Amino acid sequence: MVVGGGVVAARKVDKLLQAGAEVVVVAPEVRPELADRGVEILSRPYEYGDLDGAKLAFTATDSRDVNATVAREAEERGIPINVADRPAEGNFAVPSTLRRGALQIAVSTGGASPTLARRIRSELEEGFGPEWADLVEEFDTARRSGGEPGEDLEEEVSRCLSRLRG
Repeated sequence: MVVGGGVVAARKVDKLLQAGAEVVVVAPEVRPELADRGVEILSRPYEYGDLDGAKLAFTATDSRDVNATVAREAEERGIPINVADRPAEGNFAVPSTLRRGALQIAVSTGGASPTLARRIRSELEEGFGPEWADLVEEFDTARRSGGEPGEDLEEEVSRCLSRLRG
């Protein structure tokens, strides 16, 4: 469940969809791109009881009252809740993640500054290009075949790491 239909809610929806979740969005208005993501949209204000059946909840509205209501209901029902930009009002924080194939790098400030975490992830994106996905696949292939990565593969990792260090 994602309560809210703005930019922050759209980011939460994207992450949930990447993880394979079925997502329901509740908001009086949603950004047009949210409607194109194949999620269920309840085009109305949040109502107590909307969390029925939810396993996880995110609230990302401009209304502290709505966010507090969602958080309270989630707590009553034992549903993990993330309150965007107000980590103390929820009970979990979401790291900013960079994915390159099977390689996943998470950056977290424990909810203290999601903006800073996104900025750090953005910096990492430059250093960890698409070639890292290929490296992970090659290492996986070597591991599954019972062998060790070859010297060429180790040299490629060293070259990639050298570029990171600048």
